[in-house]
Amino acid sequence: MFALVDCNHFYAACERLFRPDLRDRPVVVLSNNDGCVVARSPEAKALGIGMGVPAFEVRALCRRHGVTVFSSNYTLYADMSSRVVRTLEALAPAVEVYSIDECFVNVSGMGDLATLGTRMTQTVQQWTGLPVCVGIAPTRTLAKLANHAAKQGVNGPGVRVLDTPGAREAVLAQVPVETVWGVGRRLGARLRADGIETALALARADGGRMRRRYSVVLARTIAELNGEACLAPQDMPRARQQIVSSRSFGQRVTQQAQMREALCTYTARAMTRLRAGGQRARVLTVFIHTSPFSRGEPAYSNAATGALVCHSNDTRAMLGLAGQLLAAIWREGHRYVKAGVMLSDLCEAGREQADLFATDEDAPVRAALMQTLDRINRHAPGRIRFAGEGVAPAWAMKRGRLSPAYTTCWNELPRVR
Repeated sequence: MFALVDCNHFYAACERLFRPDLRDRPVVVLSNNDGCVVARSPEAKALGIGMGVPAFEVRALCRRHGVTVFSSNYTLYADMSSRVVRTLEALAPAVEVYSIDECFVNVSGMGDLATLGTRMTQTVQQWTGLPVCVGIAPTRTLAKLANHAAKQGVNGPGVRVLDTPGAREAVLAQVPVETVWGVGRRLGARLRADGIETALALARADGGRMRRRYSVVLARTIAELNGEACLAPQDMPRARQQIVSSRSFGQRVTQQAQMREALCTYTARAMTRLRAGGQRARVLTVFIHTSPFSRGEPAYSNAATGALVCHSNDTRAMLGLAGQLLAAIWREGHRYVKAGVMLSDLCEAGREQADLFATDEDAPVRAALMQTLDRINRHAPGRIRFAGEGVAPAWAMKRGRLSPAYTTCWNELPRVR
């Protein structure tokens, strides 16, 4: 049996967690550069604010109804997500992180599942302050659907258990086929053309025929809907094949020095993620481009790829390569809107191919330096940076409504009066 624990309106809930004055009031969270709505509280949804709509389209509506608007605070969301995971790990032996706001939990043999689900929702609420829903079923696909049904609270507040064929069919009959995990809109349209409109109809379809007509993936989904767990467990996440760090600029970049600062920042972030995964990289790709929607302005986009002699997790080595690649593709006279870097040719640290003719006596010193850098920045993000990243970059992502880093910065801890 699997439980899917999903944090409700996660970004908005994190923002309201340290703002009791916003309880039961509409809240929305915006995307990078405060462009689009990416999270809404239930009160904001009730006002008709859609997911993904541009912020300027709902600005008047937000003012009229007193909607509080926040920029995305990724540091806060990541920290609260890790707290939810640690809470679940205290309640169950096997927790599988699926996304920043969702976890699969193996609850096989853990007694009354409805009671367990209720205990999960109450404990997460008490320990972290975040509301969650729990769906429990024999497969991950069914657990996903059970979680959607958990909003009705049949087995307790925010809990739904599908442990019998009757309980499964009651939920599947109400779910549109395109809502099933792994189906989606495009495949759902094809299935509807074949007369399969609900998850229950898909579950009753012939698996062999659907495999021949569509794919083996859909056949596995059908098996999962019938209670047969056949998706591979993800207890050990697969190693990354590449790491991308990219952002749109808060304002157009026209100078190479500013672009170099941005790429240094993105490279440093990517290398931090590389070390966190216990990996090393050898190949770096740098890309820059202008806006394809700017009228009357010349369009330009380009990318360049280079490689180190040996795999490395030392940020300084990649920063030098990033500067060389930028110089090769930079063109004056353009207003750039976005840039980024991609690390590839990754390998596990300690298993890389060394240089036969080089003596690397400074390797322990470099490793200790990177570990110290990561350790300090883990508790105070951005406290130590490379000079190439700049001090007060004008190109930085626009976040005019950013909330404090309540849980990760000493100077921004909430004060209780």
